[in-house]
Amino acid sequence: MRLTVHTDYALRVLMYVAMHQDRLSTISEISTVHRISRNHLMKVVHQLGVAGYVETVRGQHGGLRLAKKPQDIVIGDVVRTTEPDLALVSCFESGAACALTAACKLKRAISDALKAFLAVLDGYTVADLVHNRGALTRLLGSDAKTSAAGAAHPV
Repeated sequence: MRLTVHTDYALRVLMYVAMHQDRLSTISEISTVHRISRNHLMKVVHQLGVAGYVETVRGQHGGLRLAKKPQDIVIGDVVRTTEPDLALVSCFESGAACALTAACKLKRAISDALKAFLAVLDGYTVADLVHNRGALTRLLGSDAKTSAAGAAHPV
């Protein structure tokens, strides 16, 4: 199984914003730090906002912040929200035709594996992912806000 880039970026956004809870973060700074397309991040942040994980503040000094406490954002839930298709094989889709359906054990095995995968992710929160804040800050640079301060669209 491979998560989409969209989900990867969503998790990175949540981690970054959780690391900077003392201020608003901007799409521009997250884009700069992670070398991700700003336009792509705008879509990711929009979906995170609709799902209730982040809230945005418009205006010259705007940005985004977590809408929930980091310990209340379960990674499994984020994956379920951001992944467009967790149907790992075609027989998971409704109306799919397969000659093996009547005797196949593969569907159950894959279903069990998916449940186990999501169960493991359900054991982690955003707080768990940023528990090593010092090491993450060193890897991401001192403070990306300064490098993105001149951004035309802060959110």
